[in-house]
Amino acid sequence: MSTKTVSILGSTGSIGLNSISVMDTIGPDYRLISASAHHNWKTLAQQARKYQLEKVVLTDTTHIDLLRQELSDLPTKVLAGPQHLIDLAADPKADIIIVAVVGAVGLPAVLAAAQAGKTIAIANKESLVVAGCLVMPLAAQHNATILPIDSEHSAILQSLHSGQHPEVEKIIITCSGGPFRSATPQQLAQATLADALNHPTWNMGPKITIDSATMMNKALEIIEARWLFDIPASAIEVVIHPQSIIHSLVEFCDGSVIAQMSNPDMRLPIQYALTYPHRRPLETNRLKLHELQQLNFEAPDLDRFPAIRLGFEVADQGGTAGAVFNAANEAAVDAFRQGKIAFNAIAELTEQCLRKHNWIENPNLDQLLKADAWARDQLHCLITPDIAPATRTKKQPT
Repeated sequence: MSTKTVSILGSTGSIGLNSISVMDTIGPDYRLISASAHHNWKTLAQQARKYQLEKVVLTDTTHIDLLRQELSDLPTKVLAGPQHLIDLAADPKADIIIVAVVGAVGLPAVLAAAQAGKTIAIANKESLVVAGCLVMPLAAQHNATILPIDSEHSAILQSLHSGQHPEVEKIIITCSGGPFRSATPQQLAQATLADALNHPTWNMGPKITIDSATMMNKALEIIEARWLFDIPASAIEVVIHPQSIIHSLVEFCDGSVIAQMSNPDMRLPIQYALTYPHRRPLETNRLKLHELQQLNFEAPDLDRFPAIRLGFEVADQGGTAGAVFNAANEAAVDAFRQGKIAFNAIAELTEQCLRKHNWIENPNLDQLLKADAWARDQLHCLITPDIAPATRTKKQPT
């Protein structure tokens, strides 16, 4: 096969680093040509030097001069600011775009890559949550391929190959339950940042780890699955599976349930997206069924974890609901990390924003971005009620 060229948006985070590890393993068939980081300029500089990258982007411009100085002896083009993620995503030289940035900042790049007809390996679920109604039709129009590289949606993609789309009865998304699976409401109310970051299975960045603790990540995955696999919210189910061995399942109309199983290893879904629809050998800790003591499953408690309930509502509603839901959660997580709100207030405040917003059924990109900005401002208003309304409230998008 000819060499595939790859651009990684978010190359210094856990997904980005694992992606580079996979590419190193599978050899010269895949070549990294560009990458971005938010503020970790030192690691980005090391990657640029090691792989002789053509372009790099530092979205937080605080240390851009240091990065430029470090790479001054290389022909690497150094770009500053999140707007340049589009340069990497739409680069004619790049075949595969790995989108591993966190948050809605990845949306413009995903849209640009879709319009350019790229293969998009996406870990940035927020882009589909916010704008799945725009991303998926645009990808279809320009023959772009969108492949998930999170473990749950990769498992669904793999399981779906056992049947045709009309034969799918239900998608079942699994989750570990996070660090608070058995916590009482009182314990949730008193949970600290350190508690929320102590995930039992995965080693992820702080935003995703906190989303796992609130189970907001599962809510986002419900919405993502609705768009990614063109399936209604009513055909999606969430089940808690603490061992994280079964990564998700698909139930077909004849009652057959197909599951993808493996020991937790992010390299597996990353490699599957890179080599899709083929598979390559992967040196990983193989699953030994005879060593498994048991596999447990339980229904999520929607009273203790209301985020999942909200996820189903947003997936069913569509329109601007996803943009408001995602933005409010991002702002609430930031507030929790800064010690401004309690852990259990994240979902509560996100729901309040969702209830307050003026829903638009078929929004354009500008309306989605305005809904995003409104939700962030509204969340700030909810946690700082002492600010005068005249100075704190932006006009609700219409």
